[in-house]
Amino acid sequence: MGTGKYSRKKGATSKIKKFKKKTWLCHRAKDTDQIQDEIEKSEEKGEKIKFAHNDELPGCGQFYCIETAMHFIDAKALADHKKSRYYKRRCKELKEEKYTQESADFAAGMTREVLPPAHGDKMKM
Repeated sequence: MGTGKYSRKKGATSKIKKFKKKTWLCHRAKDTDQIQDEIEKSEEKGEKIKFAHNDELPGCGQFYCIETAMHFIDAKALADHKKSRYYKRRCKELKEEKYTQESADFAAGMTREVLPPAHGDKMKM
């Protein structure tokens, strides 16, 4: 292996839009709204989020960080992760209020006004 000439130029995938999008989607982190939903559900049940023993996940799925939605190999790696800047930044994002459609409409100026009926007095007569 490795004695022949490389058939493709190095860095050839750097300009391919399809390749970039595919790799970005594979490594994309969970959205904060999804994580906030998971935390709310676990608090309602009164249980922590647990995973069954799975050989395909790192650390067999036993070392999971809820805030960043990542699996780790062992407890030391999880502890080191909880000291990192990424973890602390993500925790700060999760403490913010959940973004809803109502807040988006309000920000866009699409408020719903409740007006009194135009001909309400005439109908009573």
